Amino acid sequence: MLKQFQVFAAAVLALSACGTKPTEIADLNLTEVTFPNGKTVAAETMLRDVDQMRGMMFRDALAKDRGMLFVHPADGNYPYWMYQVRIPLDIIWMNRERKIVEISANTPPCPSKSAKECPSFGGHERAHYVLELAGGGAALYGLKVGDTLSF
Repeated sequence: MLKQFQVFAAAVLALSACGTKPTEIADLNLTEVTFPNGKTVAAETMLRDVDQMRGMMFRDALAKDRGMLFVHPADGNYPYWMYQVRIPLDIIWMNRERKIVEISANTPPCPSKSAKECPSFGGHERAHYVLELAGGGAALYGLKVGDTLSF
């Protein structure tokens, strides 16, 4: 635990030394994602299994200029589900070159208390990255299969 705190403290000091002050802990782990139309969102970057499993669970909102970027350790088929997610999401799968290979638009939350009753979405194409936006985000930014995102 002490080592984790030391790493965290070093990151905060490094950021403050270059004039950037995070406003929240989540700001330490943001990736700017740029769409083909030039618009950007700040995406929380999920690298650890535990963070990827939690994802958007238990959150009541996701701002239009925010997202969640999942970086998988290897290319694969990654279906996602909406258990304990409270808002509709657009789920966007990308290959290693950051090219969109699949989109699940306005993916509905799963109201069931039982995880077994929640369906999975997507994962039909091999992907390396998955971006979640608030429902309607893909249409808002004009995203379609074949587009390449920058981050």
